[in-house]
Amino acid sequence: VQLEESGGGSVQAGTSLRLSCKWSDSTSSTHCMRWFRQAPGKEREGVASFSPDGNPIYRESVKGRFTISQDNAKNTLYLQMDNLKPEDTAMYYCAGDSGYHGGSCKPRYWGQGTQVTVSS
Repeated sequence: VQLEESGGGSVQAGTSLRLSCKWSDSTSSTHCMRWFRQAPGKEREGVASFSPDGNPIYRESVKGRFTISQDNAKNTLYLQMDNLKPEDTAMYYCAGDSGYHGGSCKPRYWGQGTQVTVSS
């Protein structure tokens, strides 16, 4: 299983970025993915995910600004980030598993991350 993120960059506050994460797995056609981030000196935190029935779930600080979506035909997860703030600066990771287990998408596999830097 391989996950590869892309789309990060250095932007001004108030602008947008769209992150992508492609899932490659030759052994399973089903999977789940979610977004995490880690800022310098801070713990990794969940940013956005889908519930098993497909409803998006966001951490409070990004609600109304970030949108998670998925293109199953392309095995790709997206994170549209609008109205970016300096506090969104972090390494963003996608992570996932071969499916939902126990009602959650456990971060069994990880991408290498893509850096997002937002300046004021």
